[in-house]
Amino acid sequence: MPDARSVLSRLRHGTPLTKADLAWAAEALADGELSDAQAGAFAMGVCARGLGEAERVALTLAMRDSGKVLQWDLDGPVLDKHSTGGVGDCVSLVLAPALAACGAYVPMISGRGLGHTGGTLDKLDAIPGLVTQLEEGRFRQIVKEAGCAIVSASADIAPADKRLYAIRDVTSTVDSLDLITASILSKKLAGGLEGLVLDVKVGSGAFMKDATSARALAEALVGTANAAGCKTTAVISDMNQPVAPALGNALEVAETMRILTGQVTGPLVEISAALGGLLLANGGLAKDVQDGADAIVSAIRDGRAAEKFGRMVAAMGGPVQFVENWPRFLPEATVIREITALSSGMVTEIDGEALGLAVVALGGGRMVETDKVDPAVGLTQVVRLGQTVNAGQPLAVVHAARPDAADRAARTVRDAITIGQATDFEVPDLIRERVG
Repeated sequence: MPDARSVLSRLRHGTPLTKADLAWAAEALADGELSDAQAGAFAMGVCARGLGEAERVALTLAMRDSGKVLQWDLDGPVLDKHSTGGVGDCVSLVLAPALAACGAYVPMISGRGLGHTGGTLDKLDAIPGLVTQLEEGRFRQIVKEAGCAIVSASADIAPADKRLYAIRDVTSTVDSLDLITASILSKKLAGGLEGLVLDVKVGSGAFMKDATSARALAEALVGTANAAGCKTTAVISDMNQPVAPALGNALEVAETMRILTGQVTGPLVEISAALGGLLLANGGLAKDVQDGADAIVSAIRDGRAAEKFGRMVAAMGGPVQFVENWPRFLPEATVIREITALSSGMVTEIDGEALGLAVVALGGGRMVETDKVDPAVGLTQVVRLGQTVNAGQPLAVVHAARPDAADRAARTVRDAITIGQATDFEVPDLIRERVG
């Protein structure tokens, strides 16, 4: 029978851990048998020596099985998407209802903002009355009736991950490829999925800044998820500029509504179609990836995705007429002003992380876990790479609670956006490659 001393000793000496070792470790993390010191040693050991593929799969499944694993009995495939985090990334709000409109069921267990990246739950919190912390029976009912529900994880979903994540945060082991993979997938697989697509971001606004790191994470996630029995594909997408031209919780919901009600199009639709096409093809709802992508675009353009989104919002406690009257329901900042360019030229570089941190500083995210988020603040109309601007023209519009906060954000935004004189600048492709 494994115990803390034997597992940590095997880890320290590079001896492969068995399924029994890792099952014990996950259970001990969840029930508190493993002390904080031992949990920190475990995390540091995994970070320092790494896990083999079989060990990574075993740890992921053990963490998944440390709590409740949902089972579904529905008349369509249960599908989901996960992003590794970026800025202006409200893809989940567009994709979940679009998938539902195409016949899939989407029980999306999401998270809150982390570092410079926005959180899907924080965005939904901007809708008055909407509750993302649901008891299981209500969660199941909404998924069945609306086709999708975007909720926070309950206490009994992957409790080993909750404990280990907190330990990793204070032991400088957050960036372990093995622990990242197990953390992401243990929660997703606990949702009882039949298919998953992963959006691995790379670039200035992502956690993974270079293509090599992003590809390694994508391959680890895809290999582990498929070995665990969930049909999974990943897309590596560019995050050298925000996906949407809006950053901030209510502002990203507003951009989502403009997409879903046909007022605008753009990268949000492109990446939703790419991810959704893979899911629908893998889930048997499309003959191939392109057919699936076309179905996602059609669901957005003809209003079926908006109808699903409205049903989800109402079922989760939000306004019944949200889709029809969304501008009336979303909060607005008290200070709204343009941030103008100081020189003329072409936008050749955008520091996405700096923009995300500017929104956090405005109050749109958390410096510490207990911070209260202001849903109204953020940035809109952010310029795009390759765009030509003249001095005095807007680089973005800041939405702030106070004039001094708007002034600080303006300085950050100007520093984050490089205006050059390039004539042959090439905008990077939004979808870089597919893995799996």
